[in-house]
Amino acid sequence: MSMKIRGELAPKSAVSRKWTLLLCVGCFCAGMLITSRWTVPESKGIARTTAVEAEKLKLVSEGCNPKILHQKDVKRDSKDIIGEVFRTHNAIHTLDKTISNLEMELAAARAAQESIVSGAPLSEDIKMDEPTRRRKYLMVIGINTAFSSRKRRDSVRATWMPQGEKRKKLEEEKGIIARFVIGHSATPGGILDRAVEAEDRKHGDFLRLEHVEGYLELSAKTKIYFATAVATWDADFYVKVDDDVHVNIATLGETLVRHRPKRRVYIGCMKSGPVLSQKGVRYHEPEHWKFGESGNKYFRHATGQLYAISKDLATYISINQHVLHKYANEDVSLGSWFIGLDVEHIDDRRLCCGTPPDCEWKAQAGNICVASFDWSCSGICRSVERIKEVHRRCGEGENALWSATFR
Repeated sequence: MSMKIRGELAPKSAVSRKWTLLLCVGCFCAGMLITSRWTVPESKGIARTTAVEAEKLKLVSEGCNPKILHQKDVKRDSKDIIGEVFRTHNAIHTLDKTISNLEMELAAARAAQESIVSGAPLSEDIKMDEPTRRRKYLMVIGINTAFSSRKRRDSVRATWMPQGEKRKKLEEEKGIIARFVIGHSATPGGILDRAVEAEDRKHGDFLRLEHVEGYLELSAKTKIYFATAVATWDADFYVKVDDDVHVNIATLGETLVRHRPKRRVYIGCMKSGPVLSQKGVRYHEPEHWKFGESGNKYFRHATGQLYAISKDLATYISINQHVLHKYANEDVSLGSWFIGLDVEHIDDRRLCCGTPPDCEWKAQAGNICVASFDWSCSGICRSVERIKEVHRRCGEGENALWSATFR
């Protein structure tokens, strides 16, 4: 019986082993399948994390990229170069100022030395104490005059040129120097010189030059005036005006202040007249052949009744006065000295208005003239008699000068 039972159980055991094997294989496969499905999301998550980290690694690695590092170095170098250029520009600007000051001191020393060597007395203005002499002024107005022009000088003193305490106030409060400019006679110490010395003691408004007066020597006088003025006063502008011209000082100052930032500026009524080769005529040019064919015109230059130049140009004239060529006409000479230089020419027609009614109409329209004269006379015709009328009708008024702020 037992054998029977064993015979019956044997197949069941065999089947069980087969099913067990199949079940194991199935479970293994099912496990593999399940494991694969679970791994995919995990791998995707890992992939996303890796992408973010890869981006970060890329940014970090870019910092180590030689090309990118070179570009950053170039940008950094560009900034450094710009900064260096800016610092160099400032250093050059400071050096220019220093050189300009040294040149002015050299010009002053030369003027003093030449006076000592020649045995001539120094101008009272040159003998001023250093702190006073080196004070900064807005402008120096040099009024060109002659020994025979005493009445003209008195007419100027009675109209547009302040006198006495007002002149001192003009210098101290407004920074404006005004002087009659004159040299010496051919006979030093003669009656002409003594008359001017007496007049100077009375008014104290002369600038004496180491120069022998003469109409044909105006170019030389102009050079010496600028050289002496720049050695005597440190100003932004140096003005030359004739003693038969009416001037509104406040309007002149306001005009010049607008050009104060410019280093080399030449201001006036610019013209270009014909070169006169015919002898015996007024304004004859002996060196006409230098200007080309007959009938040619001069280069642009300011008319001689009134013009202004900046300190740098006055200093240039002072330093180079011994080699600057003189033409017959002083306004032409001045213009020629600036040819080839980096100079800005300012053509301002308010510096050459006509006498009434011209300047009066302009004043009524609110466009006050700087200077007024008659072109036909190269100054105010019969200025001694007429300048008071011009002053009354075209003058800016005394309050305009004292209320002006030149900034």
